[in-house]
Amino acid sequence: MSVDINPNSAWAIGRFYGVNGKSLLRQYRDFQSGFKNWDQRGHAKKWLLFPQNLGSHLSIDETSLSHGELYTILTNKAARGGKGSIVAIVAGTKAEAVIEVIRKIPESLRKKVTEITLDMASSMTMIAKRCFPRAVRVTDRFHVQRLAVEALQEIRIKHRWDALDKENDAIEQAKVSQTGYFGEVDHLIPWQIDHLINWRPVVENASRSDSKLVNKSYNYS
Repeated sequence: MSVDINPNSAWAIGRFYGVNGKSLLRQYRDFQSGFKNWDQRGHAKKWLLFPQNLGSHLSIDETSLSHGELYTILTNKAARGGKGSIVAIVAGTKAEAVIEVIRKIPESLRKKVTEITLDMASSMTMIAKRCFPRAVRVTDRFHVQRLAVEALQEIRIKHRWDALDKENDAIEQAKVSQTGYFGEVDHLIPWQIDHLINWRPVVENASRSDSKLVNKSYNYS
């Protein structure tokens, strides 16, 4: 027997039991959830802090939750995005505001953090240095990979323009000397030309049918 663990709204539950969904939601919020007595209720719109979730390996990043507003979120990597992941969430990305909130965690606990993963923004570096002075700062691989790809793309574009400039110079030189110009395609060896010819109908057929290519073995020897 399988149990449905998907979340349901108060409206859906109320409709199932024949109860007004709005009334059920209000009843749960005001009396059963403990929201009125929540110790972080007064500042919940600006920041939330969960010191009990602090671990030795943390991550800090900014994210947009709903309507484009940015939040700075500090998480415990050991929780892997599950329960107990969030250590702090602060509205905005200003370093001073985030530092003020995180420093509410006792210094003795913050000094136990050994590693913090962050992006390359100067504000994140400042937060990590001032809140977790003993932690090793690690740049997350996403930003490293993006920088590497962007650098590689710049090199590729530069070489492409250099190749086009050389080709244009060669064409002009051929016009002046009244000799034929042979581009890169003209110097392809026969098996490469056969390769292009054999693949052409496959590509054209895929374009017409807008379908995936069927796995097929082609011999170009």
